[in-house]
Amino acid sequence: MNASPLPHPAEWQETEGLQPPAERDLPAGRHQFHKERLMAQIHDEHRTTAPAGPHKPRNRFLRPAIVWPVAACALVGAIVAGGVLTGRGADTGSGVATGPVLTTDIGTASARGTTTLLDRISLAAGQAPTPQVRDDQYIYIESTTADTYVRTVDDKHSVVSEKPHRRQVWESPDGRKGWLIEPGNSPDGGETLNSPYAAAGAYNDLVTLPTDPDALLKRFYEESKGQGNSPDQAAFEMIGDLIGESYPPAGLEAALYKAAAKIPGVVTVDDAVDAVGRHGVAVARLDEVSGERTEWIFDKKTYTFLGERRVQVQRGENSNPEDLLIKPGTITFTSAITTRAIVDNAKETPSQAS
Repeated sequence: MNASPLPHPAEWQETEGLQPPAERDLPAGRHQFHKERLMAQIHDEHRTTAPAGPHKPRNRFLRPAIVWPVAACALVGAIVAGGVLTGRGADTGSGVATGPVLTTDIGTASARGTTTLLDRISLAAGQAPTPQVRDDQYIYIESTTADTYVRTVDDKHSVVSEKPHRRQVWESPDGRKGWLIEPGNSPDGGETLNSPYAAAGAYNDLVTLPTDPDALLKRFYEESKGQGNSPDQAAFEMIGDLIGESYPPAGLEAALYKAAAKIPGVVTVDDAVDAVGRHGVAVARLDEVSGERTEWIFDKKTYTFLGERRVQVQRGENSNPEDLLIKPGTITFTSAITTRAIVDNAKETPSQAS
């Protein structure tokens, strides 16, 4: 997918309110930056201390998601002094949380036609060209993204949003080398995410996954056991990770959509808008505990994956007082994939390579 001129977020009519759950002590982007660095370290420690185990389809470059090892939770808690582990940090003047709170009309969700839609999406993914990645190359993903969260200043809570901003990620096929550039989430010029060990969820790891939908889904249920608010939601989130900020190898992306069709509670939302204002049809699932609906957005004609958003559609079952500030209709996270390519070097963009 090639980059193209994008509408300015200020032109959106549906997105004047965005937000994720509460966070404290670190600016929004810096929290995510520390989390990604931390997860890389934990993965490295796991590789050196733990016996060989089942595949873990996790990628330290991915945006906030649900798979958090217990050790990670404990260590992150120490780092962020009690911040909520959602990937949405508190703003202390980073300059990122400057946009208006993004909101949307809560679209009607229906299970009717969802299997057929996912079949069409799977067929389109199976027919799309999938380039081979050499070991010396990098997978480059460019996106526009933003979070909303509860900011706490002097014990006063308010809902704030990041301004949708550019995010660039480079990752080697084995995940040992990487680079991240994102305002508020990395220092100026970017930050290395290199590791001496191959990374779970990297391209070479994804190649080992089965392309049979039943076997794939079984793997996800096994590996997400005990994570998230329900087994079905955890499996759905895991699939979402792999279709988002990654480049699934030939056959896998089509299988991921077939597997998603088998998860109970998966529905269709007829109209959803990504982080750059593109309208599409969404495949979604409601987490009834958090009250948040995760939506994967696709082009209505080509069925190309556009991006993801999370919308608060109802009050969560276990909301704390700060979370109750997040009203139904709030977009808690939004992203749009604008470029997905293979490049020869870290920090190189497709336009520089041509």
